[in-house]
Amino acid sequence: MPVLRQVPRSEVTDETVIAYYNRLFGDRDPVAEPGTATGTPGDWWTVYALAPDIFKHAVDGFAVYRHPARKIDPVLRELGQTRAGWVKGSQFVFSQHCKSLRGLGVSDEKIAAIPHWAVADCFDAQERAVLAYADCLSQAGGRVPLAVFDKLKSFWDDEQIFEFTYITCLYDMHAVITRALRMEYDAREEPIVEIAAPEGFNAADFLSAPARKPE
Repeated sequence: MPVLRQVPRSEVTDETVIAYYNRLFGDRDPVAEPGTATGTPGDWWTVYALAPDIFKHAVDGFAVYRHPARKIDPVLRELGQTRAGWVKGSQFVFSQHCKSLRGLGVSDEKIAAIPHWAVADCFDAQERAVLAYADCLSQAGGRVPLAVFDKLKSFWDDEQIFEFTYITCLYDMHAVITRALRMEYDAREEPIVEIAAPEGFNAADFLSAPARKPE
């Protein structure tokens, strides 16, 4: 469950939120009866509905990357979004954009290789370049070697690079927010926890110098 309150249908007055509730959930209350067509709980929508203006800003952002004015290949765009989800550890963003890649006809081999793209042979030169750039944006916090831009500029113009940059960073943000608020597939416990030592283990013994053997 998300850490923030979800907004039930009975409390919604904003027209944009109502329109999306209707589109995604039909006449159901998505808090009482969760679930979307893609298999997600749908609580991203019900939490974002806490602030209808932010809700609208977010869904307008979805329209940006699908706008007819966009010039980049949608497969390359989705590689960036999917890799951002993986790098930020968002099971939700990663999973949803794996679905988008599959819908664009990308092979299961390539989708499965996104986590280890650097050692995968299935990606072509352009795909490798955009995956490298996505890592610079999402993993290195925007620290990009100029050699990466040299490679990108061999097949993209400046407008296309800017498009990819904006869209990938947008989904980096969504990955962080979704994880932080434990929404959708990111509503899970922290996977990295201490593994307890066996009963009777003494930490002092573990840290002390080994005893010298008698001569």
